[in-house]
Amino acid sequence: MLLLDVTVVNVALPAIRADLDASFAELQWVIDAYALTLAATLLSAGVLADRNGRRAIFVAGLALFTACSALCGAAPSALVLDLGRAAQGVGAAAMFAASLALLAAEFQGRERGLALGVWGAVTGGALAIGPLVGGILVDGLSWRWIFLVNLPIGLLLIWLSPRSVPESRDPAPRRLDLGGMVTFGAACFLATYALIRGNAEGWASPPILGSLGAATLLAIAFLAIERRAVAPMLPLELFRIPAFSGTALVAFAQSVALYPLLLFLAIYFQEALHLSATETGLRVLPLTLVLFAVAPISGKLTSRWPLRIPLVSGLLLIGTSLLLMRAVTPTSEWTVLIPGLLVGGLAIGVISPALAAAMVSVLPVERGGLASGINNTFRQLGIAVGIAGLGAIFTHHLTGGPDPRAEIVHGLDAVLAVAATVAFAAALLAWPLLGRQRSTPAG
Repeated sequence: MLLLDVTVVNVALPAIRADLDASFAELQWVIDAYALTLAATLLSAGVLADRNGRRAIFVAGLALFTACSALCGAAPSALVLDLGRAAQGVGAAAMFAASLALLAAEFQGRERGLALGVWGAVTGGALAIGPLVGGILVDGLSWRWIFLVNLPIGLLLIWLSPRSVPESRDPAPRRLDLGGMVTFGAACFLATYALIRGNAEGWASPPILGSLGAATLLAIAFLAIERRAVAPMLPLELFRIPAFSGTALVAFAQSVALYPLLLFLAIYFQEALHLSATETGLRVLPLTLVLFAVAPISGKLTSRWPLRIPLVSGLLLIGTSLLLMRAVTPTSEWTVLIPGLLVGGLAIGVISPALAAAMVSVLPVERGGLASGINNTFRQLGIAVGIAGLGAIFTHHLTGGPDPRAEIVHGLDAVLAVAATVAFAAALLAWPLLGRQRSTPAG
């Protein structure tokens, strides 16, 4: 449910823009407000889950997420929608951080590998199937139902979770790092704001330069706080563990390179090819079907191979899929994208279960909340940075000229080239860091 809300909005953005008279920047914030608050609060949510009970935090997150879904569905303006999405991301962070930790605490040995494989398949599948679900809801009902559909599901899960999910917590919990949380979140917000508004305001304008400068200072402050904190939100010494750094790099890079692409493909399908929201979702199905076929197999094999094999292979496949999609031209049919979509589905199917297992493999199981939070922080931060950064590249090509289709294709081509470079570079850097780390939890 929470991962569908990362990508389900992509195909709804044209309808949201028309209904709420929203600008392109406001549409970017519909995605980034959610991803940013999710990323900024995940680590603290993991600490709270370890400290106060993972099931308790999971249910509290469900309640907040469901309430904010109602607010988003009833939003009278783009501003209210963006604010509702930001609050919804906080609830999603609590759910996300607690979910993987609950599984890691409940299952042992080979059963844990299977459970994490299923979890990884669901996360990857939910992100991939979002455009189809969104398209059906937008065309069949309205864009508001991409949020309102969460209400009955959320209420059912709030009732069901205390009855079916065992409670667990860290026997030696850490303190909450408020200073780290505030400086990290503010730095991410200002950097994303600058990337989203750079084209419109001018990259040398005072608001953009000021935002980038403040983001840099806040990032330095965050590192200083984490270095001195008794119980840091993000223990910096963890980056001395090569496998930890490698996995964090993979989590960030794959989210930058692939998931934001769904936004730009939705714009291409709907505004260049004039397809409906449902038709847009259907054209992403090749990716989704391959993902669902591959992910369970990949999940079973995760415990048998060194983690760098599926993680680095997944990044190389992502880069290959993006290069294949560059075959699209202003006069081509959408079908030229099919090879790239198929390879993209293979990539997500390979990488998602391995990522789910990787972060809980480099920390003791009793710190599962922290491990889950760090993993998903880098994933969601990658989505936010990808939407903002690649969005700046994309909008640079939209000049309002006489051939909008050609401009959209040229923008898409530029985005694909940059994203493929990110994927290949990350694969190169991650291979030596990951070494022969396996998915057997430490400690």
